[in-house]
Amino acid sequence: MIEANGLTKFYGPIGAIKNVSFQIEKGEVVGFLGPNGAGKSTTIRILTCYMPPSSGTARVEGFDVMENSLQIRERIGYLPESVPLYKDLTVRRFLRFAASAKGVEAKRMSAEISRVTSACGLEKNANRIIGNLSKGFRQRVGLAQALLNDPSVLILDEPTIGLDPTQIIEIRRLILDLREERTILLSSHILPEVAQLCRRVIIINKGEIVATDSPGNLTSQLQKTVKILLEVSGPTQEFAQAIENMAGVQKVSLETNETSKFVIETDPSADRRPEIAAMAVQKGCGLLELRTMQLSLEDIFMQLVTEESSEEGAGS
Repeated sequence: MIEANGLTKFYGPIGAIKNVSFQIEKGEVVGFLGPNGAGKSTTIRILTCYMPPSSGTARVEGFDVMENSLQIRERIGYLPESVPLYKDLTVRRFLRFAASAKGVEAKRMSAEISRVTSACGLEKNANRIIGNLSKGFRQRVGLAQALLNDPSVLILDEPTIGLDPTQIIEIRRLILDLREERTILLSSHILPEVAQLCRRVIIINKGEIVATDSPGNLTSQLQKTVKILLEVSGPTQEFAQAIENMAGVQKVSLETNETSKFVIETDPSADRRPEIAAMAVQKGCGLLELRTMQLSLEDIFMQLVTEESSEEGAGS
């Protein structure tokens, strides 16, 4: 559905992206992550035919961004980070203008505008001037224009930026409703949001792809030890010493000074929780909590970006 091969883009002598390659299959929802200046927006602008690459190729639904830009624009819906809205127009008039620009036939234009206003929860605001709407509803208008002409591919760049918590939840719910029918590339700085919405992530740093996989697979690859969260009551000092001496345990640290919570790092060769639970009973401790701790998407992101920076520094 979306295919990038060796995409490179220079702004004068400065390389924004270098040899970027990835594939997104039909029906996938993929998160596109990276720190500021990593090359996300440049890649998105190439995929949406806003600018050409310096080298490399990109295709959307089999169409080349250089040779078939009009066909691609007919098939994608794009919500940029800063939504370009005509704030003096009503929602309906703006969507009519956008539909006309996208080539929606006159005979089906009213039905199409009704469809997207309904999908984005804008029915009650369709005749209001855009400039008088809240930021959340303006974001909905931007999403509605992206959905005009029923595109099979959606590219969303920071769709919840600047919204309050309630508005963020509403936009996330909208995206969840849309993802069953379309291929979606979602760029966001809000990593928990990406974890909720996306089954796979592409991480870019300093213009290069550093990882492409599901969060679960990236966790398996990056987590060199198994972390276990343990909370007990009773003679904790003696118990902690016994855990430190247990086979396979590499480190025991107190999570907080206020409660008897420990983080236990073990080798990944075996599940040590049954042994830890048995040790708690043996030492007369009350077992309050015992669970493994998975790397969050934020942990994965920080580890990949930090590791790449460290490797670059070591090689220079």
